[in-house]
Amino acid sequence: MLNFVLPVFAIVFLYSGPHSGWTALLWVIPLWLTVLIDLFSPDAWRGSPYQLPTWAYDGLLYVLAGLQISAIVLLVLMAAQLQWSSFPEVITSLSNLFAVKILVGTNSAFCGIVLAHELIHRPRRHLQALGRLLLSLVCYEHFATEHVRGHHRRVGTVHDPATARYSESYEAFWRRTVPAQFKSAWQMENQRLGLAPFKLDARLLRHRVLQGLLFELALVTVIAFGFGLSALAAFLTQAVAAVRKLEAVNYIEHWGLMRSGRSVSAADSWDTESWFTLNTMVGLARHADHHMNVTSPYQRLQRSRESPKLPYGYFAMVFFAVFMNRYFQQLLTRELREKRLGPFR
Repeated sequence: MLNFVLPVFAIVFLYSGPHSGWTALLWVIPLWLTVLIDLFSPDAWRGSPYQLPTWAYDGLLYVLAGLQISAIVLLVLMAAQLQWSSFPEVITSLSNLFAVKILVGTNSAFCGIVLAHELIHRPRRHLQALGRLLLSLVCYEHFATEHVRGHHRRVGTVHDPATARYSESYEAFWRRTVPAQFKSAWQMENQRLGLAPFKLDARLLRHRVLQGLLFELALVTVIAFGFGLSALAAFLTQAVAAVRKLEAVNYIEHWGLMRSGRSVSAADSWDTESWFTLNTMVGLARHADHHMNVTSPYQRLQRSRESPKLPYGYFAMVFFAVFMNRYFQQLLTRELREKRLGPFR
């Protein structure tokens, strides 16, 4: 049930906004507490509980998807009310946009994209479509193609743009991975459809990456002309913030690891034992087992003994990766050296 805390908090912020300057900034403070909680979270050693029927775990996904879509709608409606005609109004509007970046951007990453990650791996087409919709709400729909068909096949190799290299900083990874993932997704769709580069073809209508781009373009156009530039600025702010956090997660999940064989092993992904991360991010805490058993639903993923372990949960490690990158690299280098992985194999 901890999965509901962040989206409900974001929805209450948006529904009650716009807020005065200092009030908007105060809404951000509880979010930083999640980093502290994750730092001191106990370890989660249990396997899958199997305490509820499958429909209950699936129902959680539908509810979270509804909350994320509602948050985006409320974001656009709230931001459309921001005023810029005087200096106090500018300060108030900028404070609200800053809160949107931190609070709504984090929710769009850890609720929206993390949820989409679970959905795009499901075999049912309507769940995959829902996952693609959630990714479109942060203008990153091509992730559905690149992640499932690219990352999972090439993880831990130099050919995978989503695998962070040893000693690579987060900012260097960000600059490299974003265009490389889009290029990879576009090329894979061209290959799937048998398309020649730079040639018009009726088969482009079935190009999933192009479909995503057109939907995203239509979405931002509707927001801009229907609700104004303030709404568009808020929407794009949360989208960029969400993608930044997604790529920070990608960064920490495989940093410094290189595959030793042709098949993926548990040692090719970082895991965390954090109880808080396990119960607030569907499936991501057991990332090694996810790569070993791609189609397993999140509630059935198991703890791996062979995988390298992050010293803290995802909330804390994303903070360290982005804001204290040298310290982050020292922590993970220590684990790689002890387990003789990566450059220490």
